[in-house]
Amino acid sequence: MRRVHARAGLIALALALPAFAAWALDDAGAQRFAEDVVRSHDARGRAFAVVDKPAATVWVFDARGRLLGQSPVLVGQAPGDVAPPDIGSRPLSRVKPSEKITAAGRYVTEPGRNTHGEDIVWLDYEAALSMHRVRDVPGEHRPARLRTPGTADKRISFGCINVPERFYDRRIDPLFSRQAGVVYVLPETRPLHQLFGFARGADR
Repeated sequence: MRRVHARAGLIALALALPAFAAWALDDAGAQRFAEDVVRSHDARGRAFAVVDKPAATVWVFDARGRLLGQSPVLVGQAPGDVAPPDIGSRPLSRVKPSEKITAAGRYVTEPGRNTHGEDIVWLDYEAALSMHRVRDVPGEHRPARLRTPGTADKRISFGCINVPERFYDRRIDPLFSRQAGVVYVLPETRPLHQLFGFARGADR
């Protein structure tokens, strides 16, 4: 019975997504966005990452815009680009499924630790938005979801960006945990240029 409910939930989520959300950024689009970041000096000489939610992918670039790697990620269960303003002060038990949003935006990272003492990368401390190694949450099969070819099953988190452990240790930790970097979470419900005016050819 639980499997039936879970499948129904995924179908409902797919129907709730905006019509253009099925379009996902590809490698060329990510590289164009990175070139715009470098051209505009928006990252201020820092390494940066680009997260696209419909693609469930993160691309990591050095300060000169050279691609260092990419990886599947898990993102917020609900479609949307703006999380409730009080989301960071609420216990997880009081967060509704429709509020589990990975908020779009430009974030200057800072190192931190969660309540379990695990090292994480804060994107927005006040909103409790972070990027961290994937956790094996009971009943959610998060590590397995990262290995599947689809993207719908990667919409599972409360909003944080879950990264495979090996990729986190090799690419995220050195560039974003030990010094400030920039993470761009691209919008999925509004045009790209409304959030990132410097972006030229990657709009959707």
